[in-house]
Amino acid sequence: MILSCGEALIDMLPRQSTLGEACFAPYAGGAVFNTAIALGRLGAPSAFFSGISTDMLGEILADTLTASKVDTRYCARSSRPTTVAFVKLVDGQATYAFYDENTAGLLLTQDQLPDLPASVSTLFFGGISLVNDPAATTYEALQIREAPTRVTMIDPNIRLGFIAGKEAPYRARIERMIARADIVKLSDEDLHWLSGGGDVTHLARAILSQGPKLVFITEGAAGARAVTATQDRFVAAQKVTVADTVGAGDTFNAGALCALQEAGALTKARLSALSDAELDAALILGTRSAAITVSRAGANPPWRSEL
Repeated sequence: MILSCGEALIDMLPRQSTLGEACFAPYAGGAVFNTAIALGRLGAPSAFFSGISTDMLGEILADTLTASKVDTRYCARSSRPTTVAFVKLVDGQATYAFYDENTAGLLLTQDQLPDLPASVSTLFFGGISLVNDPAATTYEALQIREAPTRVTMIDPNIRLGFIAGKEAPYRARIERMIARADIVKLSDEDLHWLSGGGDVTHLARAILSQGPKLVFITEGAAGARAVTATQDRFVAAQKVTVADTVGAGDTFNAGALCALQEAGALTKARLSALSDAELDAALILGTRSAAITVSRAGANPPWRSEL
């Protein structure tokens, strides 16, 4: 089972009312939440850990997970409010305004960490859940606890507006978590924010030297790359009409993890000996799944039957 650990929130997406007025509609979301949903829809054994409210919006989150075959037993439920993010789209690109004070997700603490059975092979971390305490420290503590014996993956999914004024401690946490992780996924923009300018493969190999075994780099409409110490595989993105890019990277993560899980490769030993074919399969399922997500509004990952 793959346990996605991180934020769950309500995205308020821009819409138009029947009277032609500008309005917002609520959609379940959050980067890590989206990955859990996409994993479940792709047929991977998927579970989710986060602080989720028992309020009306929290029930939307829980019901959405269940409907997508995601195990919710590890979620920490509380009466605190749900995080809300208002989304603005410019040429299909999303920017966000977050409302996260005193929420069930933000106030997640280490005494709420779940005990995990042996059936959980892999933990996925990322998103805005790694910015603010106490939740950020809680998720890092979970990675520290589990990284010696289970596969861990991180996608920081950096939101510059959300980390403004907190760049130094945030960067330090991300660098620590990357060094502990077995798999790292970064967009090319995130890679350059963390590592500066230069060749993508060269920068990815520098990340490998810190400890990870596999680095995925997504390069927008061009495609995605998988880099190991000895391999550099690239798959071009499918050409689609883009509705918006909300959830694209999150869906890629799920596709890549799902393919690795199906290959029996989500162990520390196997990740050190992946074949070109296995890397290509991960890239192909990731990019194909993401192409469907960007072709429709909001973070709406595909079911396996849609591929």
